[in-house]
Amino acid sequence: MAVGAMVVAGALGLSACGGGTSTTASPSDGASASAPAAAEGPKLVTPGKLTTCTNLPYEPFQFKEGDKVVGFDVDIVDLAAKKLGLTQEIVDIDFAVIKSGAAMATNKCDVAAAGMTITEERKANIDFSVPYFDATQALLAKKGTGVTTLDDVKAKNLKLGAQASTTGLDYVKEKGFDPKEFADSPKELLGLQSGQVDVIVQDLPVVLTWLKKPEIADKFELVASLDTGEQYGVGLKKNADPILLKAINDSITEAKADGTYEQIFVKWFGKKPGELG
Repeated sequence: MAVGAMVVAGALGLSACGGGTSTTASPSDGASASAPAAAEGPKLVTPGKLTTCTNLPYEPFQFKEGDKVVGFDVDIVDLAAKKLGLTQEIVDIDFAVIKSGAAMATNKCDVAAAGMTITEERKANIDFSVPYFDATQALLAKKGTGVTTLDDVKAKNLKLGAQASTTGLDYVKEKGFDPKEFADSPKELLGLQSGQVDVIVQDLPVVLTWLKKPEIADKFELVASLDTGEQYGVGLKKNADPILLKAINDSITEAKADGTYEQIFVKWFGKKPGELG
């Protein structure tokens, strides 16, 4: 897969950045059991800001709407920002730098929310929050290919594409494929549209969002869902600040308990949790 001020790209050594939509909450908003700790506050890259690294665009998890970065992941991190009395600020950075942990280790950001699956490999370099999204992969192909499984892709000798540095890429490689890799999801979709590949693997919600666009739905179709048992987590620096980690975990847990999570989910996916497919 929102937020107020624009990050100065030069100061961060980044190529691009996004603005945000968060508002600052009063100390009474989202009070937690650790009020004294929250008053002390976590150690932050920029005082008063919760700086979030992401990789744009990855609709509906994070993407630009005008000058603002919005999306499901943005709203999830906003819950923690408000709990801490902070505003969220988004930094757009290469996903490989995020998943390696380098973005947080070098203080480019406090947290990472980029539709990022929790894996054992990534845990070696990143601490994760509790899971906030149950994910699955999907295959998108040109209409009429007759593909319904990865085995069909292999049997028909079709060219498969995947986004670099993703679990989708890892999954199809484990199945014996050597897919063409694309730097980001828009380039992956363009690769399919331009005929560089015949089928692409991508997270299901991203594929479903693409298919809402008539120019995509007219020519392409979802041909298979791949239940990979993945879960997304918010990433933090290894040996994360305990105040920040607790605020993120508490905000996710509380949102799931009080109905806020379902409201955010329906807002971005049009369905309740568990109904995506």
